Amino acid sequence: MIPDTPHLTQPLHPQGGRRGVGVLISGRGSNMAALVAAAREPGFPADIRIVVSNRPEASGLELARAAGVPAVAVDHRAFKGDRPAHEAEIDAVLREADIEIVCLAGYMRLLTPRLIDVWSGRMLNIHPSLLPVFPGLHTHERALAAGAKVHGCTVHLVTQAMDEGPILAQVAVPVLAEDTPDTLAARVLEQEHVIYPEALRQFVIKQN
Repeated sequence: MIPDTPHLTQPLHPQGGRRGVGVLISGRGSNMAALVAAAREPGFPADIRIVVSNRPEASGLELARAAGVPAVAVDHRAFKGDRPAHEAEIDAVLREADIEIVCLAGYMRLLTPRLIDVWSGRMLNIHPSLLPVFPGLHTHERALAAGAKVHGCTVHLVTQAMDEGPILAQVAVPVLAEDTPDTLAARVLEQEHVIYPEALRQFVIKQN
């Protein structure tokens, strides 16, 4: 399900052409890879121009480079807990790459208003639950513990309230009697790889 996209607080570039997208990751980058693959399809309205990780050891960086996408690390540990300074450096990297939209894809750090406000209306996130239920971490374990019959994933705009931004798309996944957190996570992840590129595609089209 892809509902109408909320109005952007900052408009995208008024000219035609593909929109520049930057992807933030912290780990293996499987959702990033799905976005990169989709962006190579004819007619896709966005171009993945850079991948940024807060962890130099993130395997997704090499995955991006192997796919021909520039990838850089901005190690948060070098900033000694100064989150706004770290995010200012990330922002500078994104702007240098001429980015118009940011996609969080397994970025495992809470963002401060320093970055959220700058990219308000232009930052998307993929979350492994049917928001508003199970925001935050350990969603699959929590879904099983709660006896949920349906689980899933959500693409939403990022706001200062964690996992509470306007919903752009959701896909439901049935919870099976024999499910473990790992098996449920694997089936949800398959749908994340489908829904995120499609949500990004429709988001860009509606803003053009």
